[in-house]
Amino acid sequence: MNDILDFGLDDLSPVDDDSEEAMEALWTGDLTVLSQHHTTPNGSHSFILAHDRSVTWGIPGEPQLVAIAVARDLRQSTFTFETSHHATASFAQNWLAERGCPLERIALRGGDYIEPADDLTLQVEQQIQNSGTRYEVLDTYTSDDNPSEAWTLVNDSQATQAPVRLFYEKWNHGADTYTMREGAFPDVGVAQTWLDERSEPLPEPPEYSDHNGAVVRARIARIALSRSAATSPTPQTGLDTPRASAAVPVQRAVQGRLL
Repeated sequence: MNDILDFGLDDLSPVDDDSEEAMEALWTGDLTVLSQHHTTPNGSHSFILAHDRSVTWGIPGEPQLVAIAVARDLRQSTFTFETSHHATASFAQNWLAERGCPLERIALRGGDYIEPADDLTLQVEQQIQNSGTRYEVLDTYTSDDNPSEAWTLVNDSQATQAPVRLFYEKWNHGADTYTMREGAFPDVGVAQTWLDERSEPLPEPPEYSDHNGAVVRARIARIALSRSAATSPTPQTGLDTPRASAAVPVQRAVQGRLL
């Protein structure tokens, strides 16, 4: 984790009003950098994943992670500035990846970050991170209290059955781990009922039990093999040359370590 945030925009001007407004909407004093990556050798692009502490004092349930993408045209002395708020880090990482950031450079592993509880969590996170524009976000929610959780409700453009998907992340304070699960629903109303009542287990996607289930299990097996083969985990956080998924990912890195 790194608390230093420098957009490197000295002597540069915003290319348009949207970039200027996006930059002015952020108060850097409220941001804790979780990971950042800057391209080399000229530093034309910056990708930042940060926790916005001000959100915790705002409207309950608002997403606490902000993804920031900066592109500089050094010849024209201008820059573009984009931001996007997310409930879980994996969706923020997907947004940054869509703008050209290598996922391995903004991973949150090791160091101050608590670990995923199981290989299925890693599989679901990787699915989100690599999903491109597959998911249309419909709603999000973040809870700092008990239970500490965050969820993102989406429409899955690739799903032939139960196209409304709920990505549900829950943090286990005692174990310093978290889980991420995917639920599948026929429509938003049924998904909202589940969220309101929580009377039944989160319904698994149909593809977990059809022929695609073998693909899911194979991916999980590869993740498990990769984890067991690593003799010494290497933290993937840092700056350019940096390597670097809301509340729960935020709480992993911020609440669990700093508060």
